[in-house]
Amino acid sequence: MKEYNITVVKTNNPNILKFETNHFLTTGKNYEFKNIDDAKKSPLAQQLFYLPFIKTVYVSGNFIGLERFDIVEWDDVKDEVAQQLVEYLNSGEPVVLEEAAEQKVAVTVYAEVTPNPAVMKFVANKAIVPTAFEFKNIDEAQKSGLAKQLFHFPFVKEIFIDLNYISISKYDMAEWEDITSELREFIRNYLADGKEVVSEEAVPQASEVKNSPAPEMVELDDTSQQIVNILEEYVKPAVASDGGNILFKSYESESKTVNVILQGACSGCPSSTFTLKNGIETMLKNMMGDKVNEVVALNG
Repeated sequence: MKEYNITVVKTNNPNILKFETNHFLTTGKNYEFKNIDDAKKSPLAQQLFYLPFIKTVYVSGNFIGLERFDIVEWDDVKDEVAQQLVEYLNSGEPVVLEEAAEQKVAVTVYAEVTPNPAVMKFVANKAIVPTAFEFKNIDEAQKSGLAKQLFHFPFVKEIFIDLNYISISKYDMAEWEDITSELREFIRNYLADGKEVVSEEAVPQASEVKNSPAPEMVELDDTSQQIVNILEEYVKPAVASDGGNILFKSYESESKTVNVILQGACSGCPSSTFTLKNGIETMLKNMMGDKVNEVVALNG
């Protein structure tokens, strides 16, 4: 019989403590319970709600996260809670009454650094979406189950998904070395469960960026079409390898200015934006001569 130990770990939210265990508690799934009625399939969560200061119970992988009401401080009760958890787990009682696990999909996910220190790229060994999607917040992610769940991590700022990878932008509150493994495993489990990454009804909206859809090629003048072709052939593959994307927005013939939109790892990093903008500008000037004077890079 397994013997459980508990390690108490602080989080960035002072109201939430993580009680990490030395054995896995669930089969790769995450659970959130808001009250005792909500926790019907978790005998452990139901027992915890008898503690008057417990507001929310999270059960995931190898930890139990507890959010408290302000009526107590964690320093006053954390040892008592940890002891109660150890006794419960070592009693052999179920943590969550999980349904029989469905056959998982064979999938691997690895993390890859990008030129933007605030963005990490998580690459799968299979295609996960047919085209690019960008989500700035959880409200924009309503048609992406994966993005919506990722936004529940307090350190996730923005999400960009394309073909076989997910680029995640973080807040400064967390360091990649502390959160990369947790995110990678979460994404791998989500994909392995065969869940839909983005709903089918969202696909036609993939070209929308801040309500400014990229113009169709047939509507573009010859110069704009040349620019789009150069971006597609020479720039997009390199940008994608760094976890980002570039979209043609417009060409201003009078000023000979090219406007492009940067997404994913390319967006929001001043040094990355400056370097990429200059690189695209140099390439277009070399390939199109006096038709291009300047490239303006806008963050998506």
